[in-house]
Amino acid sequence: MNIDPLTPGMRQQALGAHLPHRDRPLRILLPSYRSDPYTGGQGVYMRHFSRALVDLGHKVDVISGPPYPHLDPRVGLIKLPSLDLYAQARPLLGLPKERWKNPVDWIEYIIHTSGGFPEIYTFGRRLADYMKDRVHEYDLVHDNQTICPGLLDLQRMGLPVVSIIHHPITMDRKLAIAAQTNLFYKFLSWRWHRFVNMQIRVARQLPNIIAVSRSTHRDLMAQFGVKPEQMEIIFEGIDCETFRPMPEITRLPNRLMATASADVALKGLVYLVQAYAILLKQFPDLELVVVGKLRSGPTERLLDKLGIKSKVRFVSGVTDDEIRRLYAETTVAVSPSLYEGFGFPAGEAMACGVPLVATTGGALPEVVGDAGVIVPAGDANALADAIAGLLRDPARREMLGPLGRERIVREFSWPLCAQNLTEYYYRMLDRHAHNRN
Repeated sequence: MNIDPLTPGMRQQALGAHLPHRDRPLRILLPSYRSDPYTGGQGVYMRHFSRALVDLGHKVDVISGPPYPHLDPRVGLIKLPSLDLYAQARPLLGLPKERWKNPVDWIEYIIHTSGGFPEIYTFGRRLADYMKDRVHEYDLVHDNQTICPGLLDLQRMGLPVVSIIHHPITMDRKLAIAAQTNLFYKFLSWRWHRFVNMQIRVARQLPNIIAVSRSTHRDLMAQFGVKPEQMEIIFEGIDCETFRPMPEITRLPNRLMATASADVALKGLVYLVQAYAILLKQFPDLELVVVGKLRSGPTERLLDKLGIKSKVRFVSGVTDDEIRRLYAETTVAVSPSLYEGFGFPAGEAMACGVPLVATTGGALPEVVGDAGVIVPAGDANALADAIAGLLRDPARREMLGPLGRERIVREFSWPLCAQNLTEYYYRMLDRHAHNRN
């Protein structure tokens, strides 16, 4: 089976080549407290879905704190500067004298220096202040999981607000605290995640929430106390044009690849490292490439303990084109996460036609379906067995690669996501108008 990459013409065809016929293009504001695609999946989402919306003819502005997003030139960018203390070499000196009169800057500085994460709250304060005299410029606000009190201020100003939630950060908090063996570091992790309580309070007051998977939908009800009538499920997309097969590149017979943060317990990289150590006994020339940066923490300590640190190659700061070439050389891609609200790396590997082993973590089974191999999350032995099975079965790898590409193109393209979002926007605006009358 040969699935060709999406061309621009195919993308326009998937869009239906027109807007929903019953109304005009919309003026959409997209708040995101930090949006660089290299900082995580939320930045990836912001870049691709804003482009997909302007492809449909909408006028789109992103309003973001630093680090700022990489956007299509048709998308407007409104920069909302923060103190950006995480980028400071000496954050304790990160409140310059000329900003001493700004109370929001003081809030950000004090919470940060006391071990908290203030950016979401302070971004919301700056957002509400910026929008006080600009409400008339937009039809709606589509929040990128800030879930901050500033959104409630926008609602009170009369703007319809929808917040997309990729997954509840309660999962990150639980796993991050559990991963720490030192009580003091457990406390610091708990302190840093205190913003989650604020998000829970805000989410319960938002009438319009998009969950990006059935898994996220269930978890928002269970962990945030959000009601089903507040939510709608709209799957995210995968960039099937950038992430595509490269048949001109020879696939290696002995390379594993994963995209995972080594310092985020939720991504499950420690289980892949354990599985890799097991596999090396059967496949001594097996390579492991990890797209991510190795920092001091549990993953590094495990690599040292197993004596395989020199055998694992970490690559960071690479472009999408470079990642695509790495996938083209890869024998088997692995998504070892303990939890994913959607799972961009799994979808991108499948879009590149790489056979995939993924876990039951969160929404991964929804993305992978029957086009990959699924194993229990947090089980290194099961991960090793599944990878070994594919390494020994070239025919199955040849079958799964195109099957995965076909599934992603059919079910999870950005044009489809943008069309579904547009239809949701119009329904939301109808409800908003009805409630005001």
